[in-house]
Amino acid sequence: MSRRTSIYLDGFAHKNPVPAACLIENHLTSGVLTGRDPETGEMPLDLDAQVRNVFAHVRELMRVAGGSTADIAKITVYLSDYRDREALNREWLEMFPDANDRPTRQVMHANFDGDTQVQADLVAVLALAAKGQ
Repeated sequence: MSRRTSIYLDGFAHKNPVPAACLIENHLTSGVLTGRDPETGEMPLDLDAQVRNVFAHVRELMRVAGGSTADIAKITVYLSDYRDREALNREWLEMFPDANDRPTRQVMHANFDGDTQVQADLVAVLALAAKGQ
């Protein structure tokens, strides 16, 4: 049995043959999570909708992996305008309302294709009991 488990999400897939995330024992790392709508697969034009979708993908990834957002250690966010953080901070505070119980976050500037304005990836450590270890 492999130590590594590939995680795939309904409503989210990469164009290339890679999973949404990889779990080794209780260590989870994601690939890029985009702002595509999980229902339609379309990229919304506005940043607010894209950020909401990224955070929806984060929640779903953590659920499918057997954890929760409480297991996230770091989220890296890539923005086309890295100074435009209003939508990001709104979703961040909703997901992590307790200032004493938040993961780290790094925001980077990125040039994207098409209408993409935001992407993110994360690192999490799941409770061993969550994965039946």
